[in-house]
Amino acid sequence: MTSLREKWAAGGETLGFWLSLPSFVSAEITARQPVDYICVDLQHGVNDYLAAASMIQAIELCGGTPIARVPWNEPGIIGKVLDAGAHGVVVPMVNTREQAEAVVRSVRYAPAGTRSWGPVMAGMRHEENKSWADAHVATIPMIETVEAIDNLDEILSVPGVDAIYVGPADLSVSLGLSPYGNDGNATFDDALATIVDACGRHGVVPGIHASGALTPVRREQGFRMITVTSDALAIRAGYASELAAARGESVGATGSKLY
Repeated sequence: MTSLREKWAAGGETLGFWLSLPSFVSAEITARQPVDYICVDLQHGVNDYLAAASMIQAIELCGGTPIARVPWNEPGIIGKVLDAGAHGVVVPMVNTREQAEAVVRSVRYAPAGTRSWGPVMAGMRHEENKSWADAHVATIPMIETVEAIDNLDEILSVPGVDAIYVGPADLSVSLGLSPYGNDGNATFDDALATIVDACGRHGVVPGIHASGALTPVRREQGFRMITVTSDALAIRAGYASELAAARGESVGATGSKLY
């Protein structure tokens, strides 16, 4: 299996799905789709740790690449999702260099970090877990505030940061905009351009939460890690499509909401 870090090192684009609902069944269904990563969301999703561990297991044993978004920049939960087998960690609200350094320390084993040894589930799938983790586990802080943009060069210069991930709704709110539908607004567009440009200077992969319709736009803007949809949105869209077909109606646009 080619890891995200290997794909990024080769200059590749990575597309993914997002899992907010606690189900190893839906995780397996999702893992059978041809995407580059699947993120189990422990922040805004309704997944607890036990659900997340079983979902990560289902994804990896189906040949997918599981990553996880943790609730906060806290070493305990970062270590636990890695011990469960996540191939990368998305960490919200990273606004300073010091906070980015804390993320890297939590993800990496010594000497690069302070992650505690105990890969209970990950170790079953990767016997040489330390060397595997050192080479393949992705460290992905989130950039989603004006403060983070102000400190962008300092955050991106932290050794061990592989990619960043833009939360467009929180970024919009921090910019004084509504959470959704801000493409075409100069303030929002300029913020995204600033992020992508800085990532290029520092050799960090720019990632973002999107939708299927927005993916071509984000690709054109320079993002290389793009989440296409979530389980909750896909279910909602599927129900709307089937019900419209049953009634002989056309399906309306799903809008720009990403959650």
